[in-house]
Amino acid sequence: MNPFEWLFDATLTIGDQQILWREIVGNGFGLASALGGLRRKVWAWPVGIVGNALLFTVFLGAVFDTPNPVNLLGQAGRQLLFIAVSIYGWVAWARHRHASSGHVAVEPRWASWKVRVALGLGMVGGTLVLTPLFRALGSFEPVWADAWIFVGSFLATWGMAKGWTEFWLIWIAVDLVGVPLLVSAGYYASALLYAFYGVFTLFGFITWARVQRRSRPVTTAR
Repeated sequence: MNPFEWLFDATLTIGDQQILWREIVGNGFGLASALGGLRRKVWAWPVGIVGNALLFTVFLGAVFDTPNPVNLLGQAGRQLLFIAVSIYGWVAWARHRHASSGHVAVEPRWASWKVRVALGLGMVGGTLVLTPLFRALGSFEPVWADAWIFVGSFLATWGMAKGWTEFWLIWIAVDLVGVPLLVSAGYYASALLYAFYGVFTLFGFITWARVQRRSRPVTTAR
């Protein structure tokens, strides 16, 4: 068995539960990407893309015939969105770092009130629109939670690419819903990481806010 076959099929047994190593490794890449984002490093984006690719196969359990035959369409679909937005973020941060002579990849800044309202409406409206679609496609109940995570994850990743400090708060809203959903669906490794993310994202928000206070003048994003 080559390493790729092993990674695709290998499981970790804890009690009567089987956890895919792909889920563990994919979330490990996700954690590394979050740490890179906290430090405003360009490498956070390609590292995250690797994790997204692995987790895409994990959350389509029924499709890929995994030990956990549950499809979380929002969780799987958001991995594809992550990859698309991450490519944008990768390019944007690399350009900014080049323009700043290699010093920083992004300058944290507050979003304008117009943007904040748009993000809030996008979270609620996107969830309402996608919930019946995900339900029709057979996503795991409660479907609204899967839709909430999908929309919030996209907005948070977009906000990170734009350098809006508020993106950390969107991640907190995602984590609050994501932990109980993943536990009920049997994705325990991801649920554990989501719980850790909840604390980590609060730390990230405080860190970026402090960076802004040290940077003058403080600009407002549009």
